[in-house]
Amino acid sequence: MHQSIALVALVVRDYDEAIAFYVDTLGFTLVEDTPMPAQNKRWVVVAPPGLGGARLLLARAVGDEQIAHIGNQTGGRVFLFLDTDDFWRDYHAYTTKGVVFVREPSEESYGTVAVFKDLYGNLWDLVARRG
Repeated sequence: MHQSIALVALVVRDYDEAIAFYVDTLGFTLVEDTPMPAQNKRWVVVAPPGLGGARLLLARAVGDEQIAHIGNQTGGRVFLFLDTDDFWRDYHAYTTKGVVFVREPSEESYGTVAVFKDLYGNLWDLVARRG
């Protein structure tokens, strides 16, 4: 048996501002942007560069409850983990583009890590794993 997580839904305020952040700022690829007029939404999928791994479904919030969770889908814990093959390349590129790091880089037993916020405040680990 083989299973994998293909998509993680990320609640966003607006499709286009989310695409701009993930594609233009973080360097993700826009995999799909398909209008779904019958449901008044779009199917928007982005993915970090490289092979494999889960992709993000950018899901526009609908209704007060979903809107209330934009930027806090995990109650303030780190939500997503972005592995990189070159920590310092990505760290410097992100800081140059205005990404806010809320925990500075540190060396841990598993690798180099820092925590940043996406445009809504969700926390991400940027991680270069050892060996």
